[in-house]
Amino acid sequence: MRLTLFALAFVPVTAFAAGSSDPEPPKPSETTQNCAEGLVWDLATQSCMTPEDSTNDDNARLKDIRELAYAGQYRAALDVLDSLDDPDAPMALVYYGFAHRKAGQVDLGMAYYAAALSADPDNLLARSYKGQAHVQAGDMVQAQAELTEIRMRGGRDGWAEMSLANAIATGQGATY
Repeated sequence: MRLTLFALAFVPVTAFAAGSSDPEPPKPSETTQNCAEGLVWDLATQSCMTPEDSTNDDNARLKDIRELAYAGQYRAALDVLDSLDDPDAPMALVYYGFAHRKAGQVDLGMAYYAAALSADPDNLLARSYKGQAHVQAGDMVQAQAELTEIRMRGGRDGWAEMSLANAIATGQGATY
């Protein structure tokens, strides 16, 4: 275990992308490359629009949210979240938690993680981000408890486990 945590300390945190089990960062799209902050690329009109005016479906919006969160544009990510057709979907709740936590509203972020876990106790991403919030607060006991839950729920060797184990080993969660 100690060797595993030591080895994970050298895993580059920036390789982990916010809101996904995909270890690759999101590829920049028109949303972050061409649109002013607060706007998203609308696939149907091929133009930048406000999130509420966009015709994109929730799947496309979730990709924008992931990209915006990775770019540190948490307020813009929250605005896109507010435009989802199903803002109570488990992944949306995880994104709400992540964006609020990273924007400095840790308690609100934790409430969203709790809601995501209430909807799906096997939501490993919510557990990883919740654990990283515990690391940020210096509560390594609760962080370790989330890591144990991830492993018990089949998340061994996945992004959620590696990211949280790295946060525990280094004392720092992902910065995006």
